[in-house]
Amino acid sequence: MTRKAAFSVSLLVLALAVAGCRSRTDRSEGSVLLSVSDFDGLPVQVSTRTGPYSIDEIIIRNVAKEPGGTTSALQDVELRSYEVRYSRRDVGTRVPPTMAQSIFSVVPVNGTVTLNNLPFLLSDQVLNPPLSDLRSFGVDRETNSEVVVLDVSMRFFGRTLAGDDIVSDPARFTIEVIQ
Repeated sequence: MTRKAAFSVSLLVLALAVAGCRSRTDRSEGSVLLSVSDFDGLPVQVSTRTGPYSIDEIIIRNVAKEPGGTTSALQDVELRSYEVRYSRRDVGTRVPPTMAQSIFSVVPVNGTVTLNNLPFLLSDQVLNPPLSDLRSFGVDRETNSEVVVLDVSMRFFGRTLAGDDIVSDPARFTIEVIQ
């Protein structure tokens, strides 16, 4: 084997070893992960006649990427906002508009914060199709159904005190919306 070929093979083996060691957590910015660890008080069914709708209690966790490593207060995450997206679980295609809200809280590294009464469905969503159809006509005019089944997806956005932008993986749940 020539010296050039041996070098190329060594470089390829090194690249594969590094790629094989890369974990899921290495792909995000910063040295911590933000996640939703628990929901409490999720409604299963909501009506367009009442609201707004919120989650009684949601726990956000800040986990160091290196569990045994050194941590500092610079890895604390200041929550800034959250986003709620909707998708249809039924045969319909129309969805309420995305909701984005500002929030403020600090999640300490390797700690949690509990958010209470966090809205996930506001008047902007209820007053637009398909939910406005339920409210005005008693049915979703696209599907002619009296129930709209929505998958709800929430993501949280923050920044470590060191300045790294952090986004949680989506947390999901399903609701049925009736008139």
